[in-house]
Amino acid sequence: MLVADRIVRMKTVLARAGLSRSTIYRKIAEGTFPAQVRISVNGAGWRESDIDRWIADPAGWRATNEPTKGRKDDDRTDAIRT
Repeated sequence: MLVADRIVRMKTVLARAGLSRSTIYRKIAEGTFPAQVRISVNGAGWRESDIDRWIADPAGWRATNEPTKGRKDDDRTDAIRT
């Protein structure tokens, strides 16, 4: 049976990661910290499992499992022919 992954908010991430808010956002942009997950129009959080993996190996963590924007197979315009 699968267990649902908990979504944690910024306050929890700050406490667990031991980083400042600006450092977290900088590391997200660099691809060295897990990206947020949108949970509502005005809310976002992190999957707790992603934070756990980052804490286990902060120097070795890379955003290889994150979806990349602008990938060729994500571009749906190729399917539309006029």
